[in-house]
Amino acid sequence: MSESQLKSDPARADIVRLIPALRAFARTFCRNPTDADDLVQETLMKALGNLDKFEPGTKLKSWLFTIMRNTFYTRAKVLGREAPGLEENVSGDTPIAASQEVAARAKEVQRALQKLPPHYREVLTLVAILGESYESAAEICNCAVGTVKSRLNRARHQILAELGEDNEDEATHV
Repeated sequence: MSESQLKSDPARADIVRLIPALRAFARTFCRNPTDADDLVQETLMKALGNLDKFEPGTKLKSWLFTIMRNTFYTRAKVLGREAPGLEENVSGDTPIAASQEVAARAKEVQRALQKLPPHYREVLTLVAILGESYESAAEICNCAVGTVKSRLNRARHQILAELGEDNEDEATHV
């Protein structure tokens, strides 16, 4: 899309600016970067195809995130029925884990995130990683603000417990 087209259509320009946030949100659903990019692309196609249904005055980012979330869950239902085979490593070589401390810790955190229930992971990503407000996350997840706060708290505690860092202040248990 050319720059002149973006200037003439501010909604499309806003969508283009939100692509990095969409990619980050897609990574919470898909472990494989290619699958995440496919999810972003499908979300963008649906959004652009239904741009006339977007209500001006509402949050475009929330609207796009909702489309992505619904698209992912629809895909998950279909894939659950199809049960594709395992992805094979073409070279036959087993990837070697990085030896650096930071890389190892990052993998631990990623594994801990993947162990979270999807609704906890989704809220944690929206609020803690992408910086969405509780209200916006509640709108995207189609739940109450209190539910978002509760899920976020539980997600944080589960992550810390999984990483072996859930050392609450003992004075609170006295």
